[in-house]
Amino acid sequence: MTKLYPLKFSPILKERVWGGDSIKTKLGKEYNGDAIIGESWELSGVQDDISYISNGFLEGNDINDLIETYLGDLVGDTVYEKYGNEFPLLIKILDIKESLSLQVHPDDEIAIERHQCYGKTECWYILDASPDAKIYLGLNRHLTAQEFYDKCNDETIVDALNVIKPVPGDIIYIKPGTLHAATGGILVAEVQQVSDVTYRVYDWGREHNPKTAREMHIDLAIDCIDYEKLDTSKVIFKGGSAENPYFKIKRIDISDTYRNMSYIFPSFVIYFCTQGEATVINGISSESIKKGEVILIPAQMGEYSITGKCTLLEITAKV
Repeated sequence: MTKLYPLKFSPILKERVWGGDSIKTKLGKEYNGDAIIGESWELSGVQDDISYISNGFLEGNDINDLIETYLGDLVGDTVYEKYGNEFPLLIKILDIKESLSLQVHPDDEIAIERHQCYGKTECWYILDASPDAKIYLGLNRHLTAQEFYDKCNDETIVDALNVIKPVPGDIIYIKPGTLHAATGGILVAEVQQVSDVTYRVYDWGREHNPKTAREMHIDLAIDCIDYEKLDTSKVIFKGGSAENPYFKIKRIDISDTYRNMSYIFPSFVIYFCTQGEATVINGISSESIKKGEVILIPAQMGEYSITGKCTLLEITAKV
């Protein structure tokens, strides 16, 4: 079988009512027209939104088909044993210009029972934020389920939320059950489980306008929410690293050359470029990445080096 190499992917762009144009103007991702793009899915194994390889002899193949062919050589033996032919992570960019709906995600148990898919644990790495940007994260005091329901309906739920100022370089850990929203101009690199299950509970009044109304999911969300007060200091990481039961993120600043071996990791490795540009080199190919792009290092690729002046997120799966 032909040796694997660093893999790049075609982004999947998503129109969102809360999006803007930063994915085009700041990250250079091209699209036609004046679409309001809120998300760019950089690497996805989600059914109906599966990423396709954009470089090398495997160009045109999708990531899940590639796993079916290369098995643990691509994703790592323990990852393949757990997830089979489904790529276990979803890597996105969010452009939050207007107000992102207040939402919550279920854990694995509820998501499997209701939707036959994984839950949604995620981390936000703040790429950029305007002075007016805000993130709403968890409750600032305990609520009962009835109090929560009433506050969503009378539009006072915002008063019960923690409000934080996003700072570029911060990593924010959003566990299933954590209410969250954002507004005011934020560019985010999101790392999450392979899931697209979101329960919207409040949409800043848009839900009352027939032109902007989207489905609300309060009844589904009510038994998923963590109703206890959240200490935000425990879920905001400023050191450039974070991990949870599903993945690990480590920020790497490169000024010249970074060398490594794929074998030392328990899974594939994803590099997300957050600043600058870099070239990823192995024995058979050389691929460049710039801010807002990702590249995947197969688990059994072997030795590689990254040259340039850049900041990268090094992302690995956990099992």
